[in-house]
Amino acid sequence: MDKQQSAKLSDLKEIIEGYGSLLVAFSGGCDSTLLLKVAGDVLGDRAMAVTARSETYPSEEYEEAARIARQLGVTHLTIDTSELSVKDFSSNPPDRCYFCKAELFRELLELARQNGIRYVADGSSLDDASDHRPGMRAAAELGVVSPLRKARFTKEDIRKTSRALGLDTWDKPSFACLASRFPYGEEITAKKLKMAGTAENFLRRLGFRQVRVRHHGTIARIEVPEEDIRKFADNSLRQDVASKLREIGYAYVSLDLTGYRTGSLNEVLPPSQKPEEKEPVT
Repeated sequence: MDKQQSAKLSDLKEIIEGYGSLLVAFSGGCDSTLLLKVAGDVLGDRAMAVTARSETYPSEEYEEAARIARQLGVTHLTIDTSELSVKDFSSNPPDRCYFCKAELFRELLELARQNGIRYVADGSSLDDASDHRPGMRAAAELGVVSPLRKARFTKEDIRKTSRALGLDTWDKPSFACLASRFPYGEEITAKKLKMAGTAENFLRRLGFRQVRVRHHGTIARIEVPEEDIRKFADNSLRQDVASKLREIGYAYVSLDLTGYRTGSLNEVLPPSQKPEEKEPVT
């Protein structure tokens, strides 16, 4: 670990110690795993992880989160949520994530109160402020803290520090809830979520670690990193992918030649709905 990462880790530990007790909104991803690891080391049994299980996340992601929490030896609770029952979420407006996170954070804050825990934390980093993230507004309004952002951690810092600490999530591909696969304004349903999730699972089994299947009605738009695009020159693989995705329910299967990028469906948002400044960090 270099001096910069070491200094940020020291700051993170000091910030977390200052909270006294902490409930971590835990997805099992790279960011929240580092946060939970440090919280457990610093606070011991005053740290707790909670994972929300819902139709917007594949069951494999939940099982991975449970495994990691056990490995870290931190108390881990599960809550079941149903975002699709929230109209402001299922109708899929540009601020969809605000309604989802507001509902989730309220539940976590109540759980924290019941367990005598002072703060609820998310795993957002400095990089998250550069994209359209309505959920960060919900966190700020409800007093959810962001220790990684407060300690000035970027995504690169998180990965380097995670590797130095021996966390096997250090190179885990980023994963956003399946609702992020749908263009704004297209209603999100359980059937559509299953289609996108099943398609992505198939592609991961073929060896694509970082992949998104964007759901455009009858069209599946596949995003993979630029270095993986050339794999689709293989006729057999291409035919297998097209056949499987048609079987799942897509009439047309396309490959995005720009490649994978975070939040590609935000590219059509007008400037007024894109982030212009970083939100305050608690």
